[in-house]
Amino acid sequence: MRKVLNKKAVLFAGLVVSSGSASSSEVEVLHWWTSGGEASALNLLKQDLESQGIGWTDMPVAGGGGEQAMTVLRARVTAGNAPTAVQGLGFDIIDWGNQGALANLNAVAEKEGWDDVVPEALKTFAKVDGKWVAAPVNVHSTNWVWANKPVLDANGIEQPTSWADFEAALKKLKEAGITPIAHGGQAWQDATVFDAISLSTLGAEGYTAAFVELDAEVLRSDEMKEAFDRMAVIRNNVDDNFSGRDWNLATAMVINGEAGFQLMGDWAKGEFVKAGQKPGEDFLCFRFPGTADQVTFNSDQFMMFDQGGEVSHEQEKLAAAILSPEFQSSFNVVKGSVPARTDVSDAAFDSCGKQGMKDLIAASESGNLLGSMAHGHAAPTSVKSAIYDVVTAHFNGEYDSETAVVELADAVEISR
Repeated sequence: MRKVLNKKAVLFAGLVVSSGSASSSEVEVLHWWTSGGEASALNLLKQDLESQGIGWTDMPVAGGGGEQAMTVLRARVTAGNAPTAVQGLGFDIIDWGNQGALANLNAVAEKEGWDDVVPEALKTFAKVDGKWVAAPVNVHSTNWVWANKPVLDANGIEQPTSWADFEAALKKLKEAGITPIAHGGQAWQDATVFDAISLSTLGAEGYTAAFVELDAEVLRSDEMKEAFDRMAVIRNNVDDNFSGRDWNLATAMVINGEAGFQLMGDWAKGEFVKAGQKPGEDFLCFRFPGTADQVTFNSDQFMMFDQGGEVSHEQEKLAAAILSPEFQSSFNVVKGSVPARTDVSDAAFDSCGKQGMKDLIAASESGNLLGSMAHGHAAPTSVKSAIYDVVTAHFNGEYDSETAVVELADAVEISR
């Protein structure tokens, strides 16, 4: 499934030219963490490096799924001006590693003992040909629901544990004149919702068959049609102005009581925390109905780009800082995710964070820890993009559910 792009020689030549894209005393970091909660979390890493005498040249590119950032990155690399470090996800990291574009971090990984504390599922995307090429920052899980507790209480709604419960809650909110679901009409957000819904209808085994193994029979199954039917229910419960809305603005709708629910990964929690809200009092966090014992994940990592020689001192310092236990705790407390290390205490985390860490361990042990299709941890980018197109077309009314199933299976077959 991993695509090896035969551009190594040309790309490496371009990267050699890029040596010096950041000065010897600083790192240039390209990322898409531009919302308030995300920026607050990232600032902890900047401060850590500054305390070690290393400057930080920030290169933020707005767009919660990272597509725009990857477009900017490709342009930078083509121009022979690669950044020092770049936020990356899943198969994007593997693709850059296979091109020979990334620095070898094995020395710092061995010194810091990464192999002993980073889960195997994350190593799949942090190592290429046995070489560490990226430093995992966190583990996000994507099948969360976020809810405004006072809004639910005022309308007599208990936390839904089944799809039927969830539909009933949506109906109550709509009848009360409240937007049931806050959503942003962007392809990656549509796919994030589809991730959770597909897991609920297919189960862990079916989800893996569909999005990792790309099994045509499962892609064309009745359960997949049910997933699209449920997406249609979601579409009927968002407001008229959803198109193009950024995810954090949708989160703000829940925070402000304008909407009851948001279906979004646990990065949303950072927005609630930044707004001074408390889990269990102001907002609820729970797994999408039907996925209580399952976790779809992605892991933000920082790829270290080859600057024309051995990994730089600044890159080593940045990588070591990212995976230090202290930073893993402080960063993920603010970000809403959980540590990429298994040996970090949950003492500093709130109830949502503690639940996330507990769920992650349980899912890993039961075989229900699954790479997120929507966030590039199930299939290569070409397949993910093909799925995005079908899911968004269906969400916007271009296909009915039966047609969407056929289009999905065909699109995956063409793109693989």
